This record gives sequence, structure tokens and C-alpha cells, in this order.
Amino acid sequence: MLSSPRRSPLLNRCGVRCRVALVVVGMLVLQACSVELYSNLNQRQANEIVATLMRHGIPAQREAGKDGKMTVSVQKDRFAEAMAILDESGLPKQEFQTLGDVFKRDGLVSSPVEERATMIYGLSQELSQTISDIDGVLSARVHLVLPENDPLRQRLVPSSASVFIRHRASVPMNELIPQVKMLVTKGIAGLTYDNVSVTLIPVTAAVPEFSTGEAGFTTFLGLWLHPDSLVAAMWLFYGMTAAILALAARLAYVQWYRRPGVYALDASAMPVKKT
Repeated sequence: MLSSPRRSPLLNRCGVRCRVALVVVGMLVLQACSVELYSNLNQRQANEIVATLMRHGIPAQREAGKDGKMTVSVQKDRFAEAMAILDESGLPKQEFQTLGDVFKRDGLVSSPVEERATMIYGLSQELSQTISDIDGVLSARVHLVLPENDPLRQRLVPSSASVFIRHRASVPMNELIPQVKMLVTKGIAGLTYDNVSVTLIPVTAAVPEFSTGEAGFTTFLGLWLHPDSLVAAMWLFYGMTAAILALAARLAYVQWYRRPGVYALDASAMPVKKT
């Protein structure tokens, strides 16, 4: 009577050890040494940061927290380069408050001075956000001076505004100064065109760099590695791949050999010993 072949204990131990080794190596390969770049971001801010860094050849990862806020991480060796690129790109963009956010009631009674200061702050936030939406503008701030004049005074102090714009050097903003001044003038009652000043600060974008350090780095499987470690990483990866394929082929052969039809064929082909 023929007995079905069983998998040897050696094969079982080899399969378990190979699987454990595969998990450990996979964790080491896939998890690079990363450091947190920015946290408490919304989805739009995180997407803008990741897209900008990827355009400069810096891999970045997003991770969502329990509160829905996003965290962006980069590799530790490229942290300084990533911060320089984001600073020159004006990212993450500032979140401005609307008049609805500024005038949220908390149950306390505000004085007239506080109400006026809150109104000026809300108008400044609204204008800053509008100017920041212009193409090429990295950041913008609007400072308003709205004096509370006494109607009995013979000489009134005029209102004024100062606009600070940080923009890309490749975008000509001088042609937009009249439109910006008109925008602020129409947004503030009693403000004249001549009392609005605009300061432009051009920013030259950094040249994308795909390597850091004196010797330079290279990528392998999405990881940035030193050239001296590239050969070892390739041998480790391809060696583990060959071991996995060999194990899969061995298991497939054992499963095929244990089929009932195979044993029936083998039993019929064996000569019957006469007693």
C-alpha cells in the first residue's frame, strides 16, 4: 500500500524561517530613516508640499492622524534641503481667518475698541488671502491703519494701507501693482488709492538637486542610498527574491506531487510482486 508523501520537518522549518526572514528584511527595506517635516496640516497643504518636493527629486510621505490632520515626513538626510525648498516656495501656505471666524461669539461682551480692532484684523486677513491667490505670489500680508477720527476735529487723519508681497522672481508683479492697490482701495471704506503702498520681494527659485553630500546619493527601490551601500542592497534584494522564488517553486512541486491522480498513475505503473 502506497502512502502519500509528507513534507519533511526540514522543509517545514525552512519555510517558517524563510517567511520570518522575508518579513524582517521587508520591514528593513521599506522603512527608511525618516523625520517629521510638518504636522497638523490639512489635505490640500500636505498635497502641495509632497508635490513640490517630488518635483525637486525629494521623496516625501503623507500620514493621516486620528483627528484628520496630515503629517509630512522626509528622509533625515534630505531634511535641510526640503526645508529650503519649501521656504522658497512659500509652503505651507498660511491659513487666513475670515470675518465669520473673527466675529465668532464666545458669550463675552466686547468693548467698542475691541470690536474695531477685530474688524480691522478681519479685513486684513480677507485682503491678504485674496492677494495670496494671485498666480506667482508666495505670501502676502496687508497692514491697515484706520484711525478713529473725531468728527469735531478740523483736520482728519487719513486711512492708509501697506501691502507686502513675496513672489516668484520669474513672475513680473510690477504690472499688477495698480490692480493690487485698486483691490485694497475698493475693499476698505474711506481709503484712497494714493495712500496704499505695495512692497514687492522677488524670490529666486533654487535649482533642483537630486543628490546631497560630497559623494552624492542614488535611489534604489524608492530609497536614497550612498553609492557604497548600493551593491550590498542590490545583492540583498535579489538574493531574497531568488530565495522566495525557489521556495515557491518547491512548494508548488510538492502540492502537484501530492495530487491523487499522480499517485494513482504511479501505483499502476509499478510492477506487482508475486508471492
